[in-house]
Amino acid sequence: MSNVSDNRRMALEIDNLVVEYRTHDGTVHALNGLDLYIEKGKTLGLVGETGAGKTTAGLSVLRLVPDPPGVIVDGTIKLNGENIFEKTEKEMESIRGKSVSMIFQDPMTSLNPVFTVEEQIAEVIERHEQVTKEESITKAREMLELVGIPGTRGSEYPHQFSGGMKQRVVIAIALACSPSVLIADEPTTALDVTIQAQVLEMMKGLREKYDTSMLMITHDLGIVAEICDTVSVVYAGRVIEHGNLEDVFDNTKHPYTEGLFNSLPNLTDRQAKLKPIKGLMPDPSDLPSGCPFHPRCDYVMDICSKERPKKVFRNDRHYVECHLYNEQNINGEKVINR
Repeated sequence: MSNVSDNRRMALEIDNLVVEYRTHDGTVHALNGLDLYIEKGKTLGLVGETGAGKTTAGLSVLRLVPDPPGVIVDGTIKLNGENIFEKTEKEMESIRGKSVSMIFQDPMTSLNPVFTVEEQIAEVIERHEQVTKEESITKAREMLELVGIPGTRGSEYPHQFSGGMKQRVVIAIALACSPSVLIADEPTTALDVTIQAQVLEMMKGLREKYDTSMLMITHDLGIVAEICDTVSVVYAGRVIEHGNLEDVFDNTKHPYTEGLFNSLPNLTDRQAKLKPIKGLMPDPSDLPSGCPFHPRCDYVMDICSKERPKKVFRNDRHYVECHLYNEQNINGEKVINR
């Protein structure tokens, strides 16, 4: 990993992570040298199209990549400075839910239909804290109140809750033991716009209350602008551009990132046409040579199909992986090549 993380308090560091899914039909290259880092108390947005490897990255942090067929081939993941690949499965069981929690994509299927919501929150509390059953139920109801649900509704079952309330319950479960790192995998996908805004606002408040570091996995750049401090754009299992919001939103460098922004509606110019990125995400079992984005790139050069680009830093935090920037970028601005 680059020295952008030096001398900073890191909650999560992922360095050169390689994950494959080995099946009878071939090997799916899900992550291909992924680098991520999150400072304590900060939120990183992980952005990319479906199939880019975002969810696999989240599962890897909890060491929940399904095995088989998933295999972690290379790389390290440090959680609060400790390498999780050196932990036993028993140690990981105590880490999940306590040090790191994950909010999964679909709240409709994340909850067990045969247990009350307070029982499901209490189960996490009992596993990680030395409390009685009654004390865990009391805390579970307090967690429900914290996410905007009356504690008295804890004795109800998931089917009695709306989609937005189910997602609040899932968030209450994830935060029940005050984890230092929270992974949110498309937490508002199944919600309507109004409820989505409420859930995001609530998550921002809870993050500040608990000083939680967060990995926000999403394809929605609006959510990133709303809740994140930094953003990593992932393509074919690698981060191809990273920086803070100003870096990536106002000084976009990678052609793929540029394409993501061009695909958004222009609210100030209703006549402007959307410009979608041509082509489709590459098949992860048959990735193109060189830069994996080159078959879709408007700026493609001969070298793009032959060599994978290296990281080029615009400043100490903003980098891009693109051959356009080896000497100087599109705007003629000199950059540091490390």
